[in-house]
Amino acid sequence: HVQLVESGGGSVQTGGSLRLSCAASGYTTCMGWFRQGPGKEREGVASIYYGVNAYYVDSVKGRFTISQDNANDTVYLEMNSLKPEDTAMYSCATKDYCGLTPLRDYEYHYWGQGTQVTVS
Repeated sequence: HVQLVESGGGSVQTGGSLRLSCAASGYTTCMGWFRQGPGKEREGVASIYYGVNAYYVDSVKGRFTISQDNANDTVYLEMNSLKPEDTAMYSCATKDYCGLTPLRDYEYHYWGQGTQVTVS
């Protein structure tokens, strides 16, 4: 059984920071964070495979860091230097195989409920 529960969202000023958490059970090897902002399509933000290989969309490189806790498989997204463009519902996702497209939403099979991030 797969369970994904996100937390850590909130409202923050431009330039601020937030740390999102995804408590995960089941398939935890190929994990990703996705977001969907107002009037935008869902996009892959960051993914981590095998707890070591990290992938980022260009717009967040240098600002966001994805990591995974080896003890309990929790996946984190540390977000720094936040911009209004980062405002979105952020969702955690996983799949039962890693594949070659870590930032494509159609590769992921299981999704959490999401946590809202608002930057102003």
